[in-house]
Amino acid sequence: MRAPMGLRGEGYEGRERNSMSRGTPDDYRDLPVPEMEARLARFEEAVNAAQRANPPTKERVRMALHGKGDGRCPVRLKRHSLDLILKYGDDLAALFCAYPDDAVAVIPYDITIGYQPPNKTPRVNAVEALVLDRQWVDEWGTRWGHALCGVGATPLECPLQDWEMLDAYLATGVPEPGAPGRFDAAASLLALHGEGKYCFGIIHLALFERLHALRGMENVLTDFVTHEPEVGRLLDRLEEYLLELVRRWAALGADAVFLTDDWGSQSSLLISPELWRHLFRPRYARVFCEIHRLGMEVIFHSCGNVTAIVGDLVDIGLDVLDPVQPGAMYMAQLARDFGGALAFSGAVDVQDLLVHGTPQRVKDEVRSVRDTLGAPFGGALLLGPANVMTPDIPFANLVALFESAHERR
Repeated sequence: MRAPMGLRGEGYEGRERNSMSRGTPDDYRDLPVPEMEARLARFEEAVNAAQRANPPTKERVRMALHGKGDGRCPVRLKRHSLDLILKYGDDLAALFCAYPDDAVAVIPYDITIGYQPPNKTPRVNAVEALVLDRQWVDEWGTRWGHALCGVGATPLECPLQDWEMLDAYLATGVPEPGAPGRFDAAASLLALHGEGKYCFGIIHLALFERLHALRGMENVLTDFVTHEPEVGRLLDRLEEYLLELVRRWAALGADAVFLTDDWGSQSSLLISPELWRHLFRPRYARVFCEIHRLGMEVIFHSCGNVTAIVGDLVDIGLDVLDPVQPGAMYMAQLARDFGGALAFSGAVDVQDLLVHGTPQRVKDEVRSVRDTLGAPFGGALLLGPANVMTPDIPFANLVALFESAHERR
């Protein structure tokens, strides 16, 4: 693949310096919100056009994830905060245009803002909320907050303060999964890329994450012991909601469903494997079964060290494990124990490597990830960052990531 204009023939230091001199300055957060929106829209337009112009890769991704790849692991690098686009602007778009992703994540609305019907007033401006210092309430009744210079948002106030509120919440608090317009943005993106690219529909906050967004993490961890019947009733309703979203993705023609529930700390599971198997494994099994029944594949995202339940996830039909977080998961052990039984996704470190490493170290570690998790198993690795890439990553390291990820080994 050719290098982006302005990047060819330069050393890494020159690339970063040149990009920073042409790109958005570090005070991008001071831009008027309409200017931010215009820059983000220009980025999306350029990247979508490049994706459309690139040869189809849908079947190649599907074959690779089943261990029948063609010598290059498929790539998904479009996993970043809005701030990264605002900081690097057209230079970042040029990288994505020169090195298009093989798979497309289809996100109908922001994870923490939720769906906003056209007649909702006042509306939460997603750019303003996720770049500046803001608070808002989502469609589930959870109050979220985003801090200036932060990434993502944090629940500040949960709607289900007491279990005595459960009946009322189940009656009126759970959103309507088939609300008109909920999937309009997703349908537009699938219309653009569905024919040529492997497209997966994302359902954030599947069960556990939605549970603690509604009750609070500390409460939930206590509730598992003190209020199991109530937890079970709420999880049953969340499962119903989740299954309906799965059916909507199937109707739209998604190739896979990407579910998120973060179960790991940096060192271990957040609860005992036995409790997880009791409360959650049967529910995930039913959801995975429905996804497969509808002809789609299952990608399950769970940050942290989730080694203790990977075998369970394989047993109930998981196709792809994401994000294989370096520093928390041991890649050689995962490859030894589960390589060939499922595919992997992510695995490039965003906590240390991309932020603090040199470009050469980035390239070396990307190759190591591919050689450990992908190459021995027929390319069954959707190679990319292990979480959202943030604006503290030097541009030279982004260049190194794109170049090495797209190498054919």
